[in-house]
Order: sequence, then structure tokens, then C-alpha cells
Amino acid sequence: MQSLELKHRLATRWTHWVNFPVLSLMIMSGLWIYWAYDPYRIGFGDITLIHMFPDWFYKMSGIGKKLSFGMAIHFVFGWLFAVNGFVYAIYTLVSGEWRELLPDAKCFGQALEVVKHDLGLGPLPPQGRYNAAQRITYTAIVFMGFGSMVTGVAIYKPIQLAGLTSLMGGYQWVRFFHFWLTMGYVAFFGIHIGQVIRAGWPNFRGMICGYDLPKGENNAH
Repeated sequence: MQSLELKHRLATRWTHWVNFPVLSLMIMSGLWIYWAYDPYRIGFGDITLIHMFPDWFYKMSGIGKKLSFGMAIHFVFGWLFAVNGFVYAIYTLVSGEWRELLPDAKCFGQALEVVKHDLGLGPLPPQGRYNAAQRITYTAIVFMGFGSMVTGVAIYKPIQLAGLTSLMGGYQWVRFFHFWLTMGYVAFFGIHIGQVIRAGWPNFRGMICGYDLPKGENNAH
């Protein structure tokens, strides 16, 4: 008889699957808003290497100029994103799962070994439920979510929350931070999905049903 081991608890799975479409909608609606005024670039001095974003990107993606619609979608789902994030953070603290997620001093060195392993350059170091790179990344995402919420409300109400806006350097800096946090999510999405594909079906199945076969039994089937 096959045995099962708990991989992800219900609260973790629920918040994960709520967050995925909500954050996707937040990014899409954010692009509608950003296209009304898109000043950011990667470069130095008067030299621009990449404009964020070039016209061909908007045309290829089919994103129309829908400023008011984008703002409406962004504000509605922004609250759901915040509530879902708070639920996840509170659950992680109350359940004690933060102990498995919070990186320690060894994680940063081990994370490099994980990257080397992913590149086929070395063995995977000993790991628990989450490897060192995952612990660093998933913890960073929580702080990024908090940063997006704080900068988001400061952009939404820059006069009413003038103190908060000033604390972060003023409206232009708040918008700058909010934009690059979003780019961080896009990078995370790409890497995360790639890692899920690389890990294979058992890992994906565990995030759906919560359970998985022990590693030895997975390999045997």
C-alpha cells in the first residue's frame, strides 16, 4: 500500500492559488495604467539600453490604452491581493511554518550551491521542506508584497497619505518603487514556473492536492 506525506497544507495551497490569478490581473491592469505615462528605462546618462516598455511590446501584447479601466481593476483586486497576503502571513506565523521558510545565516551560502545544482554544476546540498534558495525567495516575496501594498496606497491617496508618500521620497519615488517591485514579480513568475516545470509533475501535484509520495516511491512509479 502506497504511503502519502503531507507536502503543502490547505491554507498554503489556497493562498497560493488565489494569489496567482490575482497578481496576474494586477500586473496586467498595472500595465494599462503605466502606459499612460511610461518614463522608466535601463541605461546611463543620455544612453537608453531598454525603454520600459518599447512600442512594439504594447503592440505585440495587445494591451490597449485603458487607463480608467486599468485603475478600476487594479484597485478592486489590489484589496484582494492585500487580504490574501495578510491571511498567508498570519497563517504562517500562527502555524509555525515561518520556521521552515525564514532563511538563516547558512541559507545564503547554500543558495549558491542550489543555483550551481540547477545549472548542472554540482550536487544539491542537504535541504528540508524548502531549499535555501526557496526560503530566501519566498521570504523576499512576502516583503515585496508588503512593499507593493504600502507604495500602492501612497500612489492611490498621495494627498491624504502625504506623510507616508514623503517618507518614501515623494510621489515620483513611490511610483518608481512600485514599478520595480512589479518587475520583480514578473522575474519571480518566470523563474518559479521554470522551476516547477523542471521539478516535474509530482511537485505540481503536491501543490494541488497537498500530498505526495515519498521520494523513493515517486522514483519507483
